[in-house]
Amino acid sequence: MSIPALIFRPYDKLVKITLAGKEFEVPEGNMLLRAMQYLSPEEVACGRFCWNEECQYCRVSFDLGEGTQVRAALSCKLMVQEGMRITEMAQEIRYCLRELGLKKEEGK
Repeated sequence: MSIPALIFRPYDKLVKITLAGKEFEVPEGNMLLRAMQYLSPEEVACGRFCWNEECQYCRVSFDLGEGTQVRAALSCKLMVQEGMRITEMAQEIRYCLRELGLKKEEGK
């Protein structure tokens, strides 16, 4: 019998991040897409994500707090950081996280 692999990297604590204006706690030391899977396990697991930078379905815009530069990244390659604020998300991610009650993006 095989032992299933752990999907999260080992962590000692949860860090606070903000997704579309709503604050959540997620495992430190993990990629953002895994952190999103922590919040919504079944929905993210069923998403059309490649997990290796090819599909672009996990694209986000983020900053690291008030007054910091907004950047674009792929959440499958972006390490979660305390205080990170995700301001825009690709439609696939937003759909997978719909049950978290996130605010709609402006103009959408």
